[in-house]
Amino acid sequence: MTGSVMKISWSECLCLILLLLQQTTVSTLESFEVLGPADPVVAVAGEDVVLPCYLKPNISAVDLSVEWFRVQTKDPLVHLYRDHEDRNEKQIPSYRRRTSLFPEELRNGNTSLKVKNLRGSDNGEYKCLVQSGKFYDDSSIEVLIKAVGTQPVISIEGYKEGGISLVCESKGWYPQPQVLWMDSEGHSLPAGHTETHTDSMDLFILRRRVIVQETEINRFTCRVLQEDLNEIKETMTEIPGEMFHRAHPWKVTFAVIFSLAAVCIIGCTILIHRFVKLRRKRAQIKEQYEQITSELKLLKAQRYAVDVTLNPDTAHPKLILSEDRKQVRRGDTWQDLPDNPERFKCWKSVLGKERFSSGKCYWEVKVGDKTDWTLGVTIESIDRREYFPLNPSGGLWALKLDSGNKYEALADPPVSLPLSVKPRKVGVFVDYEEGQVSFYSVEDKSHIYTFTGYKFTEKLYPFFWPGFRNSAPLIISPVSHTD
Repeated sequence: MTGSVMKISWSECLCLILLLLQQTTVSTLESFEVLGPADPVVAVAGEDVVLPCYLKPNISAVDLSVEWFRVQTKDPLVHLYRDHEDRNEKQIPSYRRRTSLFPEELRNGNTSLKVKNLRGSDNGEYKCLVQSGKFYDDSSIEVLIKAVGTQPVISIEGYKEGGISLVCESKGWYPQPQVLWMDSEGHSLPAGHTETHTDSMDLFILRRRVIVQETEINRFTCRVLQEDLNEIKETMTEIPGEMFHRAHPWKVTFAVIFSLAAVCIIGCTILIHRFVKLRRKRAQIKEQYEQITSELKLLKAQRYAVDVTLNPDTAHPKLILSEDRKQVRRGDTWQDLPDNPERFKCWKSVLGKERFSSGKCYWEVKVGDKTDWTLGVTIESIDRREYFPLNPSGGLWALKLDSGNKYEALADPPVSLPLSVKPRKVGVFVDYEEGQVSFYSVEDKSHIYTFTGYKFTEKLYPFFWPGFRNSAPLIISPVSHTD
């Protein structure tokens, strides 16, 4: 009887020890960081690549959820590991049977993703998101695909427009290169538009035609130039002069007509010169008018200046706000903040404390030399706990800078904005009743873009995303009419 009692006591003790170990493991899993590379991952099309992603500390990820997805796509899933197995039923079709984790490395906190047989369409931004219960963290990884294409091939298509039509073709490039036609002295020739197609690997196939006339040498070169990869491939061809003679059976007739028309040409030249001069003057007046109109619109918008401050209750845990709530920048660590429903958990963003449901309002944000940011307004009911579409259909009207020089209005689809002067201070103007959101470059008083034709039915809040490529802050600046 005594031996039996001792056996039961040891069993109870063992159960208690296992329970304590389980609670310790769960507590450990409640806090970790997801780390990825600071620089873009450069990979070659057709080869395999590993996208690095690790947990800090390097706890086991076997019992966690690991999700890889593309940023700003409608169906973003690239790979999903959950409940100890891959769950890729909703995976993007182009990634099927091309992605895998490293099962033996999961216990060491390694959640890296292997992508096989890379395509051009794999280029872009990815996120690695790891979740344990209600806690999660993620890391962004940019993948740059490169592929050097074939030597250009030149073909003669025949006679056209009094010359000889040549076509140049090159295959297997990424990113898309330029195709140039040059004469024997290296001068660029006027050519048709570049025809662009993609192959089964989403790599670019390019064709460009040119009509050449007879010269002293009749030597022509097709050059394919990819500046990002510092790659140049070119092919030269020489055409016998006899071939050009067949293209001009009308030369004698033309010489007679040309002689008779010489007087007319001289007169026409004078008229054309005057016409060109008049058009240039008209273009200058139009440019000056547009500049004055833009300045007047900005001055009118500045009359509705409001004092905007940041709302710390909405700030993502990785954002750092200044004490006066006028500056926001991205931090390196996840802060221990109250998990309230107003706080962003996916997009690393923050809202202004002020809300607008009528009338007009205007504020200015200093962006300085930052290489990426997003500014605008969003509706009150935006889902701040999930990734929502960054466009008006998702409840956001915003302007974005990416990679230091790519400006976009986040419409649906996005509108590229080739700005000649980099804005250092951006003005945001909202006309609630007219359904308009406008953006201005304050220093040169120029208009950047206007969202128009919308009907606002909810309260609007200022929206700020300070980017992740540098730590400089976005600064809400006082509005000055004399900037």
